[in-house]
Formats: sequence, C-alpha cells, structure tokens
Amino acid sequence: MLSDAKFNAQRHLICELAEKLRLPAIYKAAEFVEAGGLMSCGPDIAEMSRRSAPHTVKVLTGTKPADLLIEQPTKFELAINLKTAKALSLTIPPSIMVSANEVIE
Repeated sequence: MLSDAKFNAQRHLICELAEKLRLPAIYKAAEFVEAGGLMSCGPDIAEMSRRSAPHTVKVLTGTKPADLLIEQPTKFELAINLKTAKALSLTIPPSIMVSANEVIE
C-alpha cells in the first residue's frame, strides 16, 4: 500500500480493516506497522532528509535545481508486527526476521 498524507492520517482505520478482512498488507511506512499493520518496507525518511540538506544549501547559495543530480534512497527499513502476523495465522521466515530493522511483538 502506498503512503500519502490521506492514508497516513487514516492508518489506524486502514490497518484495522486489513486485519478484519484478513489481508496481509505491506505498507511503505513503519507508522502503519506501529498502528497494527503486518509489515512495512520503505526508504528511511530520516536518512533521506539528511541527504537532502546539502542539496538545499546548494540551491540557497545559487545552484540551479536543474543542475543538481537526482538521488534515490540508499537505505531502506523493514518493520514487522508479529502480533498481527499471529492474528493472520502467518509465520514470518527467519530469513526475513533477521533483515528487520524493527520487530513489534
């Protein structure tokens, strides 16, 4: 499921409905996992913000935005909610568990 301001504002309801309908959904932001979603995999927003600071400085000091290189995220986060997995009768493989940055039990 994609993430935007409207979905983020309703994340508790979305996660509740997904669990009620027994849909194993994967979200883009860890906030959904904290709200009861099964798992999330997406770019590390804090890292992206840190990497955008030098670009901002360049623009503010006169560099044309069109002259800046486009960067893609280099660091991603995986969060898993084991309580939700159990409610959906899912077993998360150990190979996925060791990759998780955050596990909610």
